[in-house]
Amino acid sequence: MLHVDIPTRSQIIALNKVRAPACVSIYLKTTPLTQHSDASRIELGNLARQAREQLEAAGLDKRQLAALVEQIEELREDDDFWTLQANSLAILATPTSLQTFRLANDLTETVQVSDRFHLKPLLRAITFPHSAFVLALSENAVRLVEIHADLPAQTVKVSGLPKDAASAVGKSTLNDRSASGRMHGSEGQNVRFQQYARKVDAALRPVLAGLDTPLILAATGRLASVYRSANTYPNLLAGGIDDSPDRISDADLAAASRPLLDQAYAAELEKARSLFEVRSGEGRATTDLSHAARAATFGAIDTLLVNIDTVVHGSIDETTGALRLADAADATSYGVVDEIAGRAIANGAKVLGVRASDLPDGGELAAILRFTA
Repeated sequence: MLHVDIPTRSQIIALNKVRAPACVSIYLKTTPLTQHSDASRIELGNLARQAREQLEAAGLDKRQLAALVEQIEELREDDDFWTLQANSLAILATPTSLQTFRLANDLTETVQVSDRFHLKPLLRAITFPHSAFVLALSENAVRLVEIHADLPAQTVKVSGLPKDAASAVGKSTLNDRSASGRMHGSEGQNVRFQQYARKVDAALRPVLAGLDTPLILAATGRLASVYRSANTYPNLLAGGIDDSPDRISDADLAAASRPLLDQAYAAELEKARSLFEVRSGEGRATTDLSHAARAATFGAIDTLLVNIDTVVHGSIDETTGALRLADAADATSYGVVDEIAGRAIANGAKVLGVRASDLPDGGELAAILRFTA
């Protein structure tokens, strides 16, 4: 059983569309150490009580309130659920549903109550990949390893994954001789490596389908380049582990992968910030909430960076994108930056959840526009 459930882009889009009389979004710190989970369960009770008080003040129907509170309490009392946790937990509940995501990211604790879910913290999970798959590929063996921050790496069982290169192409060895006694040359080996790579790629497709999780290749030489040419998974990182994985443990693969993830994230963030500066000079970028709200509503945002650690309460008109700020949090308002992010994602924008220090001027967001809006 995995410790981490990383939301996909399609899941976030679906969650963003949810509307209900009461949507409770709870984010709290957890621990992979089962014996220390009681503190998280106690904190969940405290956050659930805050949500209940807000909903009571808003006059939510008592039966709906009872149903919502009961679901959260049942989760809090579920010993099996708390046996396997990660570093943070997201709980998204309505009177008729409850979803959870166990996250490797270290998120700020919060509870938000509205007619829609507060999803901005989840963006961090898909922006900064603390999790990844490593494809350990050699002529002699192949395995897929799943890694998470501060959690043990583990080999994933993949149906149909070849045992090695030779058996994948129906040979006992790739170094067999031709009828004339000559060794097959590099051209023949390339053909067999290509067959091997295609079979590995085909076996991985059902496992990776629909995911946004980065894939890191651990392979050397010709086989590494052949696999990259055969790969169909769009999230294969350009950087890889250039060493034979046969002698590398899952734990060491995880250790070698984390700098690659950091580099990929830093490069993506720097690319977005550089583009923001260019577009600012062209009048196609903004850090203004009102401007961004209108742009998100009309599908004008191409790339959006949002501060995941703060909440600005208010509402945004569904049709015009007009922004209205609220003086305080209550069940009739919601996080407007979260709503801007949701509308941007629904319109095909790339959205990155970042810290304030990663944003221009340390504000709430930075939007790069497709056109002037």
